[in-house]
Amino acid sequence: MASELYTTHAAQYAESVTHNIYNAHYERPSLQALIGDIKGLKVLDLGCGSGIYAQYLLDKGASHVTCIDVSSEMLAMVGSTLGDRVHAYQQDLALGLPNEKTQSVDVVICPLMLHYLSDVTAFFAEVYRVLKPGGYIVFSTHHPCAKSEMRHAKNYFETQMVIERWDTVGTPVEVRFYRRSLTCIMQAITQNGLLVSALSEGR
Repeated sequence: MASELYTTHAAQYAESVTHNIYNAHYERPSLQALIGDIKGLKVLDLGCGSGIYAQYLLDKGASHVTCIDVSSEMLAMVGSTLGDRVHAYQQDLALGLPNEKTQSVDVVICPLMLHYLSDVTAFFAEVYRVLKPGGYIVFSTHHPCAKSEMRHAKNYFETQMVIERWDTVGTPVEVRFYRRSLTCIMQAITQNGLLVSALSEGR
């Protein structure tokens, strides 16, 4: 279930992340630097939000962009700004990618969404299934050793749900996500046929 941050406050959130320090000046430049040349490629944008990345993918020449998000409010913004330039639909990514065919996409991007999933192993298994041979995923997530993460850790190696109140939209909104170790993330990737070819902590 999507947080109120991405439903009730969707418009305010979309405006905030367009220019704020964390999203606009840290996360997006870091992830975009890893995406590579996507001209002529078919791309899945998982956790697409308001469509900021989708616009970037189109600008870089992607031949087809599919936007998926659990929030209908976010998808409405994608539709209003990008229209039929992308294919967009609602899906709880915790339930996989049932509408996507096996070996059907070249690239998957997943910006700041992984930490909302309870089972990342199942997620990466689905990503591997839909990727064409030679395809790849680029994702960003919470740094498992950041002070904001570690203050919740009872045991670093145990995955746990965290409940916080974020002030992203100017008023505190409850957000629930999972804190997990780097080992957990890496095992979920490599146990599903994928390998890690690059890692960036951003600057």
